[in-house]
Amino acid sequence: MFYAILAYHVEETVQSWTSDEDAALMKDLLEVNDRLTRAGKLGPAARLGDTAKAVTLRGPGDGMVIDGPFAETKEQLLGLYVLDCANQDEAVAVARDLKRVNPTAVYEIRPIVLYLPGAPLAAG
Repeated sequence: MFYAILAYHVEETVQSWTSDEDAALMKDLLEVNDRLTRAGKLGPAARLGDTAKAVTLRGPGDGMVIDGPFAETKEQLLGLYVLDCANQDEAVAVARDLKRVNPTAVYEIRPIVLYLPGAPLAAG
């Protein structure tokens, strides 16, 4: 089954990191990504752009485009992973690996009920 692991963090904290701090974290996260890729578990993964550059489409009909962040929260959705895991326990274990290298992040694990192929990821 496919699972999405959504990575939340306080955006100002992430933006305050020096380029060396960010590069060190990305090196550690890429080690987890590489292991998952070798195991055939990792699909698309992305670091999202600034929430200040985001827009939200909301409302009836064609909707209205609203500038900026879409919720009043301390943490913002800053990235995501798509994984092919046997069950939720395996997906939680992957999220724990990510949390070990990025301990101040929050990871939401959610089953994907519809997956439209766009990356080489075989359903298990």
